[in-house]
Amino acid sequence: MEYFLSEQQKTLKSLARQIAEQRILPVRAELDEKEEFPWDLIKEMASSDLLRVFIPEEYDGLGGGCFDLCLVVEELSRACGGIAISYAANALGVLPLMLYGSDSQKAKYLPAVASGNRLAAFAVTEATAGSDASAIRTSAKRDGDQYVLNGTKQFITNGGEAEIYTVVVMTDAAKGSRGASALVVEKGTPGFTFGKKEKKMGIRSSATRELVFRDCRVPAENLISREGMGFIVAMRTLDRSRPGVGAQAVGIAQGALEAAVEYAQQRVQFGHPISAIQAVQHMLANMATELEAARALVYATARTIDAGAKSFTEESAMAKLFASDMAMRVTTDAVQILAGAGYMRDYPVEKMMRDAKITQIYEGTNQVIRSAIALEVLKRKAKLE
Repeated sequence: MEYFLSEQQKTLKSLARQIAEQRILPVRAELDEKEEFPWDLIKEMASSDLLRVFIPEEYDGLGGGCFDLCLVVEELSRACGGIAISYAANALGVLPLMLYGSDSQKAKYLPAVASGNRLAAFAVTEATAGSDASAIRTSAKRDGDQYVLNGTKQFITNGGEAEIYTVVVMTDAAKGSRGASALVVEKGTPGFTFGKKEKKMGIRSSATRELVFRDCRVPAENLISREGMGFIVAMRTLDRSRPGVGAQAVGIAQGALEAAVEYAQQRVQFGHPISAIQAVQHMLANMATELEAARALVYATARTIDAGAKSFTEESAMAKLFASDMAMRVTTDAVQILAGAGYMRDYPVEKMMRDAKITQIYEGTNQVIRSAIALEVLKRKAKLE
């Protein structure tokens, strides 16, 4: 479909595809197998200015919006979901600063991320607080001009690799979710260490670690917005980042569809390519249709956000939900079309199927996402009445 991209967006998309095809494709299997973080590729993206895409111009960025970021994430994910999320999680890590950070915080951290000198991460999840972000237990107690952090964060993307962490903590547990606050914590701060690197089903080249805080002292000036705003900071951040998960899912599915089509045209059974078999044709037709529908929803949502809509929680959740469920179906069907070959690591679709699964889980499981959508639908009906 024609989405009428601007010249800058066409350039970004072309550049991301070039990096994906020339640099990511040759090493994706090796990085996945070794579970190795793609630092060389991150540096190459930085040198190509892709890390500037989502940073405002006044902080050495390109000033791109949610849609521009989605275009890049989609193209990178078409080659490797693990490498793409390492890039996207960097944007997620600084998004709270772009939304709620002070001028001094933005000036300190955003140019460093734009240049690629420092990588970022976003930390909310804990052992007892995943989709229920209001149940966090990591605490931050004010002590003069510092906060003292204690607790752990779990399953943090870019954990251990990033230098800048936006961490949601509890500054007043008695207030529940209204007692949560957001702080910037830098790697190397005394009392801030990392747990083991998780071994995952998919996105294996992405680093996922536990963050450990033991009497970690952070300057009070690192508080984002004000005390009690942590839950709002987290939710508003996720509203803007979920289309990026949708874009990741679309990219993974696109790569799987392309692999399935190529294989179907080459694989001969019963005297002709399996692409001539109606059952396979119908699978490919369904895959392509669902993929294009998901892409349209993700793009429309991203453009709605960039247009300055006041509320887009529902649309953002829908984009993430629909695209991630689609990616799981499309990658599963791609494996089926490749049959025995699809189950082998020699072909990319088994990796794509593994990578697709996480898009249904992070930034809110799809079960929780459905509840959030239903709540918005019911609220809208109540207003009409």
